[in-house]
Amino acid sequence: MLLLNHTTVVAQEPKVLVYSDHEPLGGMRTRFLKDVLFPAIEKESNGRLKIDDHWNGELAIAYDARGAVAAGEVVDISTVVPEYSANEMPLHQIFKGFPMGPTGDGQIEFFKRVYAEIPAFAEEMTENNLVTLYFGTGYPVAFYSTKPLGSLNEVSGGRWRTASFWHQDFLTNVGATPVTMHWGPEVPAALQAGTIDGLMVNVDSGYMLKVHEVAPNILASKDLWLGHVYLLAMNKTTWDGLAQDDRDAIRRAAESAYTTLGSVMDNSFDAQIQELQDAGATVRVLDKAEIEPWVAATRYQEAQDAWVRSQQSKGNESVDPALKAVRSIMRDIMD
Repeated sequence: MLLLNHTTVVAQEPKVLVYSDHEPLGGMRTRFLKDVLFPAIEKESNGRLKIDDHWNGELAIAYDARGAVAAGEVVDISTVVPEYSANEMPLHQIFKGFPMGPTGDGQIEFFKRVYAEIPAFAEEMTENNLVTLYFGTGYPVAFYSTKPLGSLNEVSGGRWRTASFWHQDFLTNVGATPVTMHWGPEVPAALQAGTIDGLMVNVDSGYMLKVHEVAPNILASKDLWLGHVYLLAMNKTTWDGLAQDDRDAIRRAAESAYTTLGSVMDNSFDAQIQELQDAGATVRVLDKAEIEPWVAATRYQEAQDAWVRSQQSKGNESVDPALKAVRSIMRDIMD
């Protein structure tokens, strides 16, 4: 009797990684993740990894994102905005402390160098039980004004809403009055009532809130650095539990995505300006020479030094060497 030995091959089920994002799917950043990065992760891992994506705060709102992914109970990966976790991520606040910075591929190079050359940033992530997989950036700053705005010099004397503590310092130093208020319909209402004169914010956020309908005079530029980094962070315990092949696949996917991100950001900025103009806004795009006097007037380095002293008073001694290293990289990129 001839016995045949049958071997059954069972396909391995992919490892599902749950992703959470506080924003709805549809903007430049979220579409890039959905359409470019996540498929690249699945492709590079040969299907061993699958992203189960959730949007619009379904699993965690913006201010809870860091804690949710650090806990790792429901969320494996999340977009973390360091500004919303200033106490837990003080070093990551440094990025917004510059009023002008690189654009497009230069912006990608800047952040890649920071994370590659300054170990303190990765250490801060580790302290939060996080690993950075990839970083995304947002649109640059724009100034929305209820009155005609010929240049950034005319920001002086006005009352401008901003959320960033850095931008509050910049506005104060140029002779304007910074105003803080909840982000929502209160902002266009205050503009319409005349209690504030304008808004200093990333250009797309102003558009989405329809601020241009009541403050249609806009100054914008790719060079008006926002420094608002969106960290795609994974729970460190989950990361450590992945096979080396899968960790390598994620790294390859990120590097592949970076090759197109710069041009996507530049093209998206141009499209956003066109949308504002089509909606009836008066938009002037400033060149670098027009921005340089504003940069000098903000006295941003004084603001940075004051921030370092305040952090040192809390025992955060790592901020001074980290800031100096970031300044050095910024100079290299901008020269």
